[in-house]
Amino acid sequence: MSLTPRLPLSRSRIDRDARSRKIPGFLESIWGRGDTRVVLIWGGEALLAADNGVALDLRAPSEVPDSLHRIYLGVTTETVGTLALGTPIVAAVLDDEAARSLAPDVARWTSARTLAHHLNDLDAGIVVEALAMANWHSGHSFSPVTGAPALSDQAGWVRVDQSSGSDLFPRTDAAVIALVTDAEDRIVLGSNALWESHRYSLLAGFVEPGESLEAAVIREVFEESGLVVTNPVYVGSQPWPFPASLMVGFRAELDTAVAMDLRPDGTEIIDLRWFSRDELRSSLGAITLPGRTSIARAMIEDWLGESLPDGD
Repeated sequence: MSLTPRLPLSRSRIDRDARSRKIPGFLESIWGRGDTRVVLIWGGEALLAADNGVALDLRAPSEVPDSLHRIYLGVTTETVGTLALGTPIVAAVLDDEAARSLAPDVARWTSARTLAHHLNDLDAGIVVEALAMANWHSGHSFSPVTGAPALSDQAGWVRVDQSSGSDLFPRTDAAVIALVTDAEDRIVLGSNALWESHRYSLLAGFVEPGESLEAAVIREVFEESGLVVTNPVYVGSQPWPFPASLMVGFRAELDTAVAMDLRPDGTEIIDLRWFSRDELRSSLGAITLPGRTSIARAMIEDWLGESLPDGD
């Protein structure tokens, strides 16, 4: 079965309600409703409630200062806590001054990259959608085709080139991540040059233009490790809006017909190691594995057959 329903950033209780986006004035109309709730985004982080454990601080529109961008995220698909079924949710992206005036305690502004696995399904879906759209808006103030200003439209889901009138839509960068096993059912983990030396994870990379997901798995694994793999099998996917990726997970098997040794590329990957299940368990004090919000963590635990300690 797919891992997707179990992945922290793939959870949601939001109907994105795409049909309503095209209604003229729709965003303004729900901004005036008393039941609308707003998630606040600043510098790639979301505002948490001050005294409610780990939960988003969802505000009424009247409590929100002027914002750089507003994006309609959709409506809730069920009642969650005090939020009723069908509650409209909007993201507001704040500048430095507005964010600091609203919540000067910077500890309340937290990254979903490290936090999302603590959030409930509704909050997780809200923050991932909000961050992905906020990141897209921040990089598309001007048309990449004409250089003209591009203004937000359709409740924040389109930017319009003011020179040509053409619509610019959000984009997501596909990336593959692979759990590679050998004939002994060991997995290979690599250490990236940008990480601390004891951190290891699965091999991953972006899909190139004109390339299938499976072909990307085979190419990326070979480029980073020198290993030839076969039979990539999809296991699940998770958005990774840091800033704009979709991580697509695969299992792949070592091609036993080809003799090969581990060969780190020396640029991205500086070390590679094979781990049996017992070897991975015994190494937990010496190496650091991917964080609990990542698909890599879920894929490793699925292969291992058990959850890893929270401290890893």
